[in-house]
Amino acid sequence: MFDVIYLSFGVAAWAIVGYKSVAWFRDRSNADLGLACVMTGGVATVFLFSAPSVYRAFDRLTGVANLAMVFLYSSVVMFAAGALVLLLRWTAGEGAQARARVRRRARVAVGSVAALWAVAITGFAIGRPDAVEHPRDFSTAYTDSPGVMLFLVLYLAIFGLSSAALGTLCPRYAAQLGGTHLARGLRVLAAGCWLGLVYCACKVIGFVLSWTGHPAPWLSNGVAPLSASVAALMVLAGFALPAAGPRVAAWRRLRRLSPLWRTVTAQTPEVTMGSPAWSVRWPFADLEWRANRQMAEIRDVQRGIRRHVESDAVDIARERARAVALDDRQLAAVAEAAALRRGLENRAVGHVPDHGADSVVVTNGADPAELTAEYEHLALVADVYHSPLIDTVLTELRQRSSVAHG
Repeated sequence: MFDVIYLSFGVAAWAIVGYKSVAWFRDRSNADLGLACVMTGGVATVFLFSAPSVYRAFDRLTGVANLAMVFLYSSVVMFAAGALVLLLRWTAGEGAQARARVRRRARVAVGSVAALWAVAITGFAIGRPDAVEHPRDFSTAYTDSPGVMLFLVLYLAIFGLSSAALGTLCPRYAAQLGGTHLARGLRVLAAGCWLGLVYCACKVIGFVLSWTGHPAPWLSNGVAPLSASVAALMVLAGFALPAAGPRVAAWRRLRRLSPLWRTVTAQTPEVTMGSPAWSVRWPFADLEWRANRQMAEIRDVQRGIRRHVESDAVDIARERARAVALDDRQLAAVAEAAALRRGLENRAVGHVPDHGADSVVVTNGADPAELTAEYEHLALVADVYHSPLIDTVLTELRQRSSVAHG
C-alpha cells in the first residue's frame, strides 16, 4: 500500500517538476522559478525514496543498507537550501548592490548547509551499526547510535529552521499580492512548512522519549511520517497553484462561454480564428488563449450587429429586468443578452432599424482584475441568453416592430 501511495505522489510531483522546468527553460532569467524547480524536485525525490520497494531496491543496487535514507534526507536538505536562497532573494531589496549582496549571502548559506550536511553524512557512515533495512523505522532503530543521531539531529535542524523561516515569510509576501493565485499558493506553501515543523517536533519528542526509557514508535514512525507526507503535498500544491489556478479558471470560463460563443459565431463565422493544431489534439492546451479568443470574438459580433438593434431594445430589457428585481449585474447581463439576440435576429433577415442602439459592450482595461470582471459579466450574459425573460423582451420588440411597419 505504501508503495502505491508514495509512487503515485511521486509521479504527480515529477509531473509538476517537468512542467515548471519547461517554463524555466523558456525564461532562464527567472531565478525564483529555477529555485522552485529545485525545491519541487527535492520533494518529488522524497516521495520516490519513501516507497519501501524503491528504498530497498536502491540499497540492494548500491550494496549499502539504508543508504536510500541519506538520499531521501538529502533531498529534503536540498529543498531547505533552496528555501534559504529564496528567502534571501525576497528580502534583498532593490538595486545592483542588493543583488550582489544576496548572491554572496546565498553562497554562504548554501556552503554552510553543505558543510553541515557533510558532517551529518559522516555521522551516518560512522554510526550505522548493522546491515538491516529500516525504511519505516530508521529514526527509532538507531537511537543508541551517536553517529546516526548526529545525522538525524542536523537534518531536523536544517529542515526545521528553513521551514520556520519560509513559513513566516510567505504569508507576508502573499499579503502584498492581493487575491492572486500566487498569493494563495504562497499561503498553502506556508501551511505546508508549518506542518513540516510538526513532523520535526514529533521526531525530537520521539528521540527524547526513547532516551528516557519511554519509546513511542507510534509518534516517530506513525504521526511524524504522516504529517511529513501531508506537508509535502501541501508544499507541492503551493508550488502548483500559481500555474494551475489560472488554467482552472480559464477552463471554467471556457465551459461557461462556449455555448454563447458557438451560438453567436455560427451566424457570423467570419469573426472566428482557426484553432492551433495542438488545441485540437489536446483539449486542455492554451486554455487562457482560447478563453481570450472566445471573449474577443463575442465582442466582435456585438460590435458588428449593433446597428441592427433598435434604440429602445436595451431600455425595454432593463425595464423588464427591474420588474423581476434583478440586481445591477444581472440587469446589465439581461440588457446585453437581449441586444445581442435581437441584433442577430434582425441581421439574419437584413433589417436595419431607423434608430440603432448605442453599444452595450462592456470593455475593460488590461488589468487582470478588470479582465476577470469582464469574463464574469460575459458568463452572466451566456447564462441568461436563452432565458424566458429574454424571450419576453424579444416578443415585445417584434410586436412593436410589426406595429411600426403596419
